[in-house]
Amino acid sequence: MTRFTAPDGTQIAYTDEGEGLPLIALSGLTRNGRDFDFLAPHLSGVRLIRPDYRGRGLSGLAAWETYAVPQESGDVVALMDHLGIEKAAFLGTSRGGLNAMLLAATQSARVIGVCLNDVGPVVERAGLEAIDSYIGRNPKARTLDEAAEIRAQTAKGFAGVPHARWREEVERNYIETPEGLRINYDPALRDSFLASMAADTPDLWPLFDALAGKPLAVIRGENSDVLSAATLAEMQARRPDLIAAVVPDRAHIPFLDEPEAVDAITRWLEACR
Repeated sequence: MTRFTAPDGTQIAYTDEGEGLPLIALSGLTRNGRDFDFLAPHLSGVRLIRPDYRGRGLSGLAAWETYAVPQESGDVVALMDHLGIEKAAFLGTSRGGLNAMLLAATQSARVIGVCLNDVGPVVERAGLEAIDSYIGRNPKARTLDEAAEIRAQTAKGFAGVPHARWREEVERNYIETPEGLRINYDPALRDSFLASMAADTPDLWPLFDALAGKPLAVIRGENSDVLSAATLAEMQARRPDLIAAVVPDRAHIPFLDEPEAVDAITRWLEACR
């Protein structure tokens, strides 16, 4: 893990591995670059770059007002400049997909193509309410094993996920301490989330339409409460060339090592080369 300093002085952590097509992988709202650990072994011929957003993972804390898509996208541009990358393909999971769409709209020449993991220009209210139930709060589980067991029992829309995978999942998102588990991101992220929930819902379709002419893929968990089947259908209507995959027995979010996801990402990467 390496760090660079964003223009406002915030330390941004990232990993930079492999050679080939620059692929910048942007994680979910409360998560970090390890979101893509399960996909990484299936990738070849890419330079995989995975930043932790400010206030998440191993990046530095900042004012909660900066935990917002425009600032996060700006940090990505600063990272590209730091690494000397003129343009890249972007894989965005949930919040990461919103960042990728904004980059395509504001930095079009630097975006080769975009793959959206379980997110689109309409974010369902039910999914946001689910996030509201946990964001910024430490879990009740006191150990990673206990947290994995709870996830196995309560994860709605997921089936056939072995306990070992849930254990791997929770260890990427919590830190085990003598006092119990704690989240590995700034609790003040909740303030930013609540502020966005209280604001008027923006029309994100112009951001999606800004992807015109660029290789585009969308992966949806069959049981997702964030990206609806209706929204995916509208995305396909607007972009008949869109590479789409629906992952069975998955909700928000697919792990990305499912065969359907790997196939879609592989085809999308070929279109980006």
